Amino acid sequence: MFEIILIVAIAIVLLAAGLWIPFVVAGAAIAIIVAKKGIAGLTAVGLVTWSSSNSFTLTAIPLFILMAEILLQTGLATGLYRGLAKLTRKLPGGLLQTNIIGCAVFSAISGSSVATAAAIGTVAVPELKSRGYQMRMAYGSLAAGGTLGILIPPSIALIIYGTFTDSSIVRLFAAGLIPGLLLTTLFAAFIAVFGRARRPLAAAVVIQETDEGLAGIVTDVLPVLALIAIVLCSLYLGLATPTEAAAIGTVLAFVIAAVFGDFSHATIGRAFHRCVRSSATILFIVATAFLFSFAMAISGVSGALTSFVVSLGLTKWTFLACVACIYLVLGLFIESIAMMVITVPLLAPAFAIYGIDPIWFGVFLVILIEIGQITPPFGLNLFVIQSVNKADYVDVVLGAVPYYAILVLMLIVLTVFPALALWLPGLL
Repeated sequence: MFEIILIVAIAIVLLAAGLWIPFVVAGAAIAIIVAKKGIAGLTAVGLVTWSSSNSFTLTAIPLFILMAEILLQTGLATGLYRGLAKLTRKLPGGLLQTNIIGCAVFSAISGSSVATAAAIGTVAVPELKSRGYQMRMAYGSLAAGGTLGILIPPSIALIIYGTFTDSSIVRLFAAGLIPGLLLTTLFAAFIAVFGRARRPLAAAVVIQETDEGLAGIVTDVLPVLALIAIVLCSLYLGLATPTEAAAIGTVLAFVIAAVFGDFSHATIGRAFHRCVRSSATILFIVATAFLFSFAMAISGVSGALTSFVVSLGLTKWTFLACVACIYLVLGLFIESIAMMVITVPLLAPAFAIYGIDPIWFGVFLVILIEIGQITPPFGLNLFVIQSVNKADYVDVVLGAVPYYAILVLMLIVLTVFPALALWLPGLL
């Protein structure tokens, strides 16, 4: 009990001081270690940090980020959006469909929700504004489409989850594929119905597009699709580990950028700079989360929480409902990856008690995190779309509300039909 009170007190003080969540987590962990083991216990900080960072699996994260940044900085992401726009502009909803499909495709490159929303949002918004689209609808589709980045493989969130639960990354990627495609379809269906019903608002200004022919579309879209196909096939056919597949994808991204993109020292330098910043942020969060998990273990809090949950006599479905409510509330205040790495080590011991498949729960958890990405006030995708496009935050929030409901519906469907996540991993 003392440890829990100490954790809560330190967290409140550090949050009130304006510190970033990982520093709060690290501060609470160090305080618990000192309280239980004394100053000598701080030697564990270096050991835990090193052991958590010295991971072949986690190496995939900076590689996938670098692959996405190369395509983004060399203009290939812009070309991808342009090519998809030519293919989808006649669909109900027009370029709003391109937003969703573009996010789905870029998700299979970046593995990051924020990167997906920022990349497609930066390219799409000027096009949407020039054509008179209702921007509230446009912002909502981009914020929601960005959430696909952590569900459609490769997913950085699933890599981190697999690291904490000792689950197969390849099976987690396979588990996220069908739910990711289904969620993309639901988003597109909503836009098709809504765009057709309110066409004057969705495209108030109609501009005739010049058709550059099949060659232009192939040049814009095919290289990126080929990259995605090679990376995913190497994973699912067992030809490469996630880290090896990420390395293959990065090398191919360099080749494609050199042939089709704006390949220069400046663009590649920006790609490496952004990759280092993003990777350092994510891996620092992971390191502090491992330290927190270690502190929970030596303090006995993890075991006490597991015993407490068992004593409540909850059914499996009641337990999942409680977990969903907790994450939905946490999503109002805490960044999604930080929320996951703090809570997963505490929840994982309950999987065996309730007979929960950790592969299925990984997809369930990622969808909960997706909801958190578009939940105000701190939904990260909302801020990304608002900041990169100087948009009205209220418009972004209101535009994302319908997609919030679709994500909740997807969560229910996944719970009722767990085979959506487990069928493909079963084949592997």
